[in-house]
Amino acid sequence: MTENIIPLQTISRNELRQLVRTQLQMLLEQNNFQGAKALLVPVQPVDIAEAIEGLPETMQAIAFRLLSKAEAIEVYEYLDSSVQQALVEEFRRQDVLDIVDKMSPDDRARLFDELPAKVVRRLVEQLSPKEREATALLLGYEAGTAGRIMTPEYVSLKESLTVAQTLERIRSLAHVTETIYYLYVTDAARQLTGIVSLRDLVTSPPQDTLASIMARDVVSVHTDTDQEELARLIQRYDFLAVPVVDREQRLVGIVTVDDVIDIIEEETTEDIYALGGGVQSGGDNYFQTNLITVARKRVVWLFVLLLTNSITATIIKSQEAILQQMAILTAFIPLLTGTGGNVGAQSSTVVIRGLNTDELRDLGPLKVILREAMAGILLGTILGSVATVWAYILQGNLLVAFCVGGSLIAIALLASLAGSALPFLFNHLRLDPALMSAPFITTAVDVLGVLIYFNIARAILRL
Repeated sequence: MTENIIPLQTISRNELRQLVRTQLQMLLEQNNFQGAKALLVPVQPVDIAEAIEGLPETMQAIAFRLLSKAEAIEVYEYLDSSVQQALVEEFRRQDVLDIVDKMSPDDRARLFDELPAKVVRRLVEQLSPKEREATALLLGYEAGTAGRIMTPEYVSLKESLTVAQTLERIRSLAHVTETIYYLYVTDAARQLTGIVSLRDLVTSPPQDTLASIMARDVVSVHTDTDQEELARLIQRYDFLAVPVVDREQRLVGIVTVDDVIDIIEEETTEDIYALGGGVQSGGDNYFQTNLITVARKRVVWLFVLLLTNSITATIIKSQEAILQQMAILTAFIPLLTGTGGNVGAQSSTVVIRGLNTDELRDLGPLKVILREAMAGILLGTILGSVATVWAYILQGNLLVAFCVGGSLIAIALLASLAGSALPFLFNHLRLDPALMSAPFITTAVDVLGVLIYFNIARAILRL
């Protein structure tokens, strides 16, 4: 069957992923294990992991067993946590230990975060002393901090070493360290004193000491530094890795750029879920989560919106006297509240992003809110003018048209103020600003917007 396999080098990356998954499943269904093994030989580990994730659960362990031990260790680190857990339960104990023991400590710590405590204890007990110590170190730090995601696999050197001695040491340690692009210099107390790049090392004379070529102004983070702050730091300075120190300034690990990419994806996913009205993944793949769990997470904020609509309906009912005299006013309520919600969502989105990227640090809350208020007035004037003309065309009543246009200007201003101010308020209260977006802006715009509309109508129409 292997002669029917399409050459993988001739297709695009996206086509490759789909093709590998399809052909791998086909070969496994035919029990053609030799063909499946040959198919995976030229494929990158990350693509193999994605192909295995796309297989039925009964085939995932079979496909994984086709890999050599070295390939299996690398592929395992790319797998989704749910697939990793399933494989842990499927393998014999020794199979698991061989893979877990060879994983990098930071990836192993992330896996242990997802596994049941009983399984973690059993695995930790069976690790080699060195790996057990490294894993225990990482698991001792709070989740979401630099200490939890760092790796203790780095090259530590002394200032007295020469360039030639350092190069020899790198050759002996390169296979067990996370990266050799940055080399860290410590004193007798393991305190971080300097850093040497591989570029500087290979371009320096062999007899020079590290003390003469190292940079002493080192940018580092503490073990309790939040992972989002760490990601911004690496992004700002374009680092490949950042050293992590404890309270005594002793070097305890490094965080590499590949870990930061995972952090950015994780934090962005959480913010997007929150912007969608409080839906949070909790670290799990949303589309692989049980539907009961999904409903439970989403229903809370939907109840908030249901309550909001009930309050809005109550307000409309309280204006029954006005509506009996001018029932046409009801027709424009969805237009006004919908537009206001959209304006508020735009304001909150740009402010939340600015808070996450530190772009607003120099401006300050007051300037940002005033800027968004001016934008709201401008947008309201443009949209209000159009709405006035449209309302007049539909109803032929100029006063009603002015009510709609004037209300839209006021509601756009209100929405811009709410959308820009609430993220700052939540941030000050040490809550995630993204959590307020949909429900709270909708509440403010719906309730206050309807009140504004009826009061403007009462004043203009003299009802």
